[in-house]
Amino acid sequence: MKDLSHIRNIGISAHIDSGKTTLTERILYYTGKIHTVHEVRGKDDVGATMDSMELEKERGITIQSAATYATWGDHQINIIDTPGHVDFTIEVERALRVLDGAILVLCGVAGVQSQSMTVDRQMRRYNVPRIAFINKLDRSGANPTRVTQQLRDKLRHNAVMMQIPIGLEDQHQGVIDLVSMKAIYFEGDLGNSVVEKPIPENLQADAEAAREHMLDAVSMFSEELMEAILEENVTEEQIHHAVREGVLSLELTPVFMGSAYKNKGVQKLLDAVTRYLPAPPDVVNHGVDLSANEAEVEIHSDASKPLVMLAFKLDDGRYGQLTYVRVYQGTLSKGDAIINQRTGKKVKVGRLVRMHSDKMEDIDAAAAGDIVALFGIDCASGDTFTAGAQLAMSSMHVPAHVIELSVEAKDKKAVDNMGKALGRFVREDPTFRTWVSEESGETIIAGMGELHLEVYVERMRREYNVEVMTGAPRVAYRECVSRKGEFNYTHKKQTGGSGQYAKVMGYIEPAEEGTDFEFTSEVRGGNIPTEYIPACEKGFKTAIGKGSLIGAPVIGTRVVLQDGQAHSVDSSDMAFQTAARSAFREAYPKAKPVVLEPLMSLTVEGPSEFQGAYIKAIMQRRGMVNGTFEEDGFSRVDADVPLAEMFGFATELRSCSQGKAEFTMEFNKYATVPAEVQTTLIEKAREEKKD
Repeated sequence: MKDLSHIRNIGISAHIDSGKTTLTERILYYTGKIHTVHEVRGKDDVGATMDSMELEKERGITIQSAATYATWGDHQINIIDTPGHVDFTIEVERALRVLDGAILVLCGVAGVQSQSMTVDRQMRRYNVPRIAFINKLDRSGANPTRVTQQLRDKLRHNAVMMQIPIGLEDQHQGVIDLVSMKAIYFEGDLGNSVVEKPIPENLQADAEAAREHMLDAVSMFSEELMEAILEENVTEEQIHHAVREGVLSLELTPVFMGSAYKNKGVQKLLDAVTRYLPAPPDVVNHGVDLSANEAEVEIHSDASKPLVMLAFKLDDGRYGQLTYVRVYQGTLSKGDAIINQRTGKKVKVGRLVRMHSDKMEDIDAAAAGDIVALFGIDCASGDTFTAGAQLAMSSMHVPAHVIELSVEAKDKKAVDNMGKALGRFVREDPTFRTWVSEESGETIIAGMGELHLEVYVERMRREYNVEVMTGAPRVAYRECVSRKGEFNYTHKKQTGGSGQYAKVMGYIEPAEEGTDFEFTSEVRGGNIPTEYIPACEKGFKTAIGKGSLIGAPVIGTRVVLQDGQAHSVDSSDMAFQTAARSAFREAYPKAKPVVLEPLMSLTVEGPSEFQGAYIKAIMQRRGMVNGTFEEDGFSRVDADVPLAEMFGFATELRSCSQGKAEFTMEFNKYATVPAEVQTTLIEKAREEKKD
């Protein structure tokens, strides 16, 4: 497709169970991409098109983001369906990194939920324009007006309803379009036929009031529309132009509505995607020029310029590594030689495909604005490829892991396969990590939550035939100093010939919040020659890898090197690194170290009658309730809870709410553990060391 203005790269993001995958299924059906509709938890055991993994079909959740493309009118829409569960947040993160626009899906009953807030934060991080779709208007308790108000109050969006519903719950029949002032009905077995009719008399006054409110908000983005309103001569084109301006400036969120499951509202949402969301040339992308000291440069969506593309997702499948790429500039053709800017290696493009969930279609070329996939390219998630220009795209934000689990293959034959599986998962998922513990010799896997690791253990069993035994989940504790601690350390070693000599003096103290490690040199007069200062920094950096309390990494520490001494013959990089490590160990106990634990932001949602039980369960787990919200018999409790206390919470919550409540949690920050917990952890670490 030559005309870039007719391409839309969009993501569908939302809180878990808001209907993202069902909405994508309907989009694919109405655009003619698929010819039959299957449900996420359907009775036919087929499952939704975008949930291609067996685990996704069984659990009824999306685990991996899936890419597809469709045609609506004369527009090509590249779509990425993302997971809603916070454990798979990296899938949302990397999708939003390469998309130009997004649909924020909200449940018509629950409204703005905890994960809606997380997804919104991610969209803001990458400046992604979005439109909102309020789904599930057929459900009991649906109220799109309340959800729109929540968008304004909780997410600070300038949310404007572009439609109002014709009936709600079991009476939901369609929507009134406030731009054309027509009633839109979706007729036929699967809502294929979009029929425009006059607005029902009982809704005429509501529609006129809603249109007036919409025009007030939208006219802020177009002087032409403002004048037309005063002259009472408004055209549909003027409204569309003003809404598009508001969306592209990230200052307006138009709200559409319907029920994907009941086949209502989806075609009008597709019209909105092509009208209001940006085409690749509408978005300014930035990269860095590696040949000019990483100076920031603009990357243009121009097929005639040198190639620049970003690998944002890897999938190591049956046919080798599949690398999903977004082409930002230039044209990529089969047989081209491209350079990985991280490694400097040149590779040849053997096979180029366009993805439709887990199916693929071979293509010969892809131009700026396209999202495609390559075979047989060895790279990591976040690598930039070019055809020679020394440019790199900024990478994506990768959150730190919060939970660890020890895994062991049940028999020796499975050890090799387990190694292959772990190697593949680490390449695919930047939030999944694995290593061998130096002390116990166990293989440790780490990730974003219990479900995250549970899915990978299950995938090892299914995809690699590896039965593994798992140890008790372990929390990723950290250590930190709480006050100033001084050091004055001399490292001397004489073993015949030239010896080792280095002296370092200074102090360690808590760093500013959010800083893991900071090194400052205040050495004057050349007492420590300049060439040895980096060696000192390297020594201190090595030392913070393991604290003396429980052997956890040390964070939030500032090291100030004030003075020292060198020897003309015996000093070396190695001597100063050793001196720095020993100096840190000397100062660390003086700085009153404390143990830190990951604190999670927890949201529990369910019927109000059980609210007391939710709060009791949270308080018993050392939780701090931040606030409660109650409306229409529905209750939400927000709290901060230590991750160490959250194992088994799902079972307890189910039993205290008769299975009607659900919870989500995500990492918030590290916080100091209570004194008695710290004592227990130190004792436990000593016992493990003895063993």
